[in-house]
Amino acid sequence: MRWRKIGNIFTPNGDKDWAQTHASVPIADHITDDIFRIYFTSRDIRNRSHIGWFEIDIKEPTNILAEADKPILAPGKIGAFDMDGVMASSLICHNQEKRLYYIGWNQSIGVPFHNSIGLAVQSEPNGIFERYSDGPVLDRSPADPYFVATPDVAVDGECWHMWYLSGLNWLSGDPPISTYNLRYANSSDGIDWQSNGTVAVDFAQPNEIAIARPSVVRNKERWQMWFCVRGRNFNYRLGYAESSDAMNWKRQDEEAGLAVSESGWDSEMICYPHVFDRGNQRFMLYNGNGFGRTGIGLAILD
Repeated sequence: MRWRKIGNIFTPNGDKDWAQTHASVPIADHITDDIFRIYFTSRDIRNRSHIGWFEIDIKEPTNILAEADKPILAPGKIGAFDMDGVMASSLICHNQEKRLYYIGWNQSIGVPFHNSIGLAVQSEPNGIFERYSDGPVLDRSPADPYFVATPDVAVDGECWHMWYLSGLNWLSGDPPISTYNLRYANSSDGIDWQSNGTVAVDFAQPNEIAIARPSVVRNKERWQMWFCVRGRNFNYRLGYAESSDAMNWKRQDEEAGLAVSESGWDSEMICYPHVFDRGNQRFMLYNGNGFGRTGIGLAILD
């Protein structure tokens, strides 16, 4: 596989108080014809994260057609799992509603953060997204003792699948550095998730320390997953894996098909991929340098 880069399509200009910097973890939502709404996460001056959107014609993706004036989801209540920020990660259209699985985070003492997975629901077309609850739908547990984040969700008949980041440890440092791989959970309704610590994608090299943001699509005979991986001595790079059952994955990173540029906005890292289809074409949204500080890029699978 080989992806052809279209280029950087969006970077916040800082004219909104809730979107001063970053456009991280993008998600594409098909609206009509070739129009897509792209959800993303930005940060305010206090470094709290909010979820917004912009719209594009996929045939002319550098032309922004519309942009949110206010966030669709903002930091939660005092004391809640998402009081310091929310980050969109996966969008599912189910029956007449849309479900947005997101990362909620708190600042912590001793380590920089604690992440959990929350759910917001849009019950009517073009309606607002409302939190399903003040608490997360997946949090740390005996199977996931440190934190969980960056879920991708898919519905397969009566089974809901989730692939997500699970914290493994905190490495000594100032501040401490988190390490994590990808795990698998399932559900019958997309709300009550069963997780027993099943590892979906693990490290392939001794110096790898973090695997994040799975993006999963299904073909007739296989599941395909793109993700990002970083190590002690390298920034995020794109990885790739395949599975026949959605649970057991084989890494084939040489097939990922997208690498950093020689210079420019994505020359230091490639991270947070989101793969989606329009007609017979496959696209990827992704972030470059600074974990989304330099904005969102688009690539087409040739």
